[in-house]
Amino acid sequence: MHPAAPLPLIRPATTTDAPQIAHVHQESRRATMPYLPPQRHDHAAVTHWIRETVLTTRTTWVAVRGPDLIGYAAVHDDVLEDLYVHPDALRTGTGTLLLDTARGHRPDGLTLHVFARNTMARAFYAHHGFTVVATGDGSGNMEGLPELTLRWIP
Repeated sequence: MHPAAPLPLIRPATTTDAPQIAHVHQESRRATMPYLPPQRHDHAAVTHWIRETVLTTRTTWVAVRGPDLIGYAAVHDDVLEDLYVHPDALRTGTGTLLLDTARGHRPDGLTLHVFARNTMARAFYAHHGFTVVATGDGSGNMEGLPELTLRWIP
């Protein structure tokens, strides 16, 4: 953790957050998952998806530090659909705060999917008590990459 960085505030997302959430989503994927195929959707399309799909079908929280939105998490039923932190805010405790918020929302357990190649995310979730419960060949995601299903049970 960066000692000078204050912990962010976690709050429910609003539709006005959509452009910043889209920015975090795109920058995080670009920086932490270089093996992904090039992004097919521009910022406007990702913002539209966030506003019209993520924010209307998932319980979503954002992490903000001052005026900056630096991360978000979204849960649908008992699935953590998204947890992204801006690359400049990695290893500051932001991901843990978002994950703790999601787990508080689903205290009976939480499931998520992660790309098999995403070693950083896999280590983060293992550190927080998630275990592999299934593997997939990539046919279930739009990137076509092998994935793991992880589960946390308190």
